[in-house]
Amino acid sequence: MSDATHPILSQGETGAIPVHPLAEGEVEAFLARKRGPVRTFAAANRFTGKLGQVLAVPGASGAVEQVLLGLGAGRVDPSLFRTLAGKLPAGDYALAKLPKGIDAEQAALAFALGTYRFDRYKKHGEPIARLVAPKGVDAAAVTAMAHACALARDMVNTPANDMGPLQIETIAGEIAQKYGATLSVVRGDDLLKENYPAVHAVGRAAVPSRAPRMIEVTWGDPAHPVLALVGKGVVFDTGGLDIKPSAGMRLMKKDMGGAAHALALGRMVMEAGLPVRLVILTPVVENAIAGDAMRPGDVLQTRAGLTVEVGNTDAEGRLILADALTRAAELKPALTLDFATLTGAARIAMGPFVIPFWTSDDKLAGQIEAASKAVADPLWRLPLTEAYRDALDSDIADLKNDPDGWAQAGATTAALFLQRFAPSGEDIGPWAHFDVFAWNPKGRPGCPVGAEVQAIRAVFAMLRARFAR
Repeated sequence: MSDATHPILSQGETGAIPVHPLAEGEVEAFLARKRGPVRTFAAANRFTGKLGQVLAVPGASGAVEQVLLGLGAGRVDPSLFRTLAGKLPAGDYALAKLPKGIDAEQAALAFALGTYRFDRYKKHGEPIARLVAPKGVDAAAVTAMAHACALARDMVNTPANDMGPLQIETIAGEIAQKYGATLSVVRGDDLLKENYPAVHAVGRAAVPSRAPRMIEVTWGDPAHPVLALVGKGVVFDTGGLDIKPSAGMRLMKKDMGGAAHALALGRMVMEAGLPVRLVILTPVVENAIAGDAMRPGDVLQTRAGLTVEVGNTDAEGRLILADALTRAAELKPALTLDFATLTGAARIAMGPFVIPFWTSDDKLAGQIEAASKAVADPLWRLPLTEAYRDALDSDIADLKNDPDGWAQAGATTAALFLQRFAPSGEDIGPWAHFDVFAWNPKGRPGCPVGAEVQAIRAVFAMLRARFAR
C-alpha cells in the first residue's frame, strides 16, 4: 500500500453509501421503517443481524444503495470493520452510526487494515472500498497507522530473495529520512570491531551481499526519556547446520517479522511526535549454511560479555537479540520492548492470533493488557517462571541457547534467556518481550492469508498513554 492512496477519506459524506450496523434485536424494527424492496431483499438473503453478516442492498439502478452490517447479540469489537472492508464492492461508504462502545478511530483503522492487498508479484487490479472518516476522527493519524502496518505486512510478505539485509537497511534509511532521524549501520566483519559478536556469528555464513548488520535508528529530543524498540531481523532461517525440514522452512521468509514490527511501531511513534528519545535496534542476518556457519557446541561471545554455548543453531534469534538488548541497556532506556518471531512453542501455547508477552513489571503489564482490550489487538501475559531458569545453564559457558531440559516451556525459556541481556538496574525502566507470529494461516474477510501485524497497535496505544504530553 503506497502513501499516495488510502481507504480513509477526509472529505464529507456527500454521495457515500450509508452503512447501517444492526444488532440482532434491532433488525426487525429497522426493516419495518424501510420500503418494501429493502425488506424483501433482506428477507431473501436471510439477513438477521448475525455477527459479521454484510448485505449490500441494491437500488433501482442495480448499484449498491445501502449496506446492512450484522453486530450479533453480544459485545462487538472494532475488528468487525475489517470484515466489512473485505466484503464490500468498490465505492465510498459512511457509517450511519457507531455501535455502542466502539471507538470511532479504531473502527476506521480496522476498516483500513481490512483493505490491505499484497500485489507486488500478482496484480489484483480491482479497486477497493473506501470509508469516510467518522466525525471526530483524525484521518491523517489513522492513515499514518494504517500505512505503518501495511509497510510491515509488505516486508513480511516479500520473499527473502527481495527482502534481504540490504533491503531492510534501505527501508530503515527511508523511514529515518522521512522523519529526520539518524541511521547508523554496522556491517559484516565490522560487527566484531564494534562488539556485536553474536550478530556476526549467526550471520557470517551468508554470501557477502547479504552480510549481517546491526541497524540503529535514533530520533527525538535527547532530553526526553529513551524508548528502545528491538526487532529480530532474520531474513531467512534455514535452521543453520541443525537444518529445518522443508515444511519448517516454508514460511521462514517471515522470520524478520520482529524487525518489521519494530520499524512500523517506530514509524507510528515518530509520526505521532511522542515526547521520547526513540531508538530502533534491528539486528539483521540470514541464518545460512556454509563452511563458516556456527556449529552445535560452539561457544559464542556476546556484547554483554557473557558466553553462550550453542545447543541448537536453529535457536539463533535469541542470540542476535542478546547483542541488541545489551546495546539498548547502554542507552539507559525508560522502556524497552522487543518483538520477535521467536518460538514455535508460543504458537502451540496460544495459537496464531493471540500473542504472548513477558515482563517482570506488573504496572507495565497492566497498561499493555488494558490497551490490548481497548483496540482489540489480542495479547496475553505469560510468566517469567523462575523454576525454568536453570534450563539455561551450561556446563562450559555462562548459558546455552537450547534449554532442552524444559523443552515444553520453550517460549518462556526463550524469554528468560532474553531477560539475561535486557536492560535492568537503577535508572533503567522496564522491559517486555513479544513473541509474534506475524502471519494469518487462514484467510477470512479482511484478513487474507499472509503477513499480519500483531501487538503493535496495542503497544502504540499504551505508548500514547504512557508518554502523554
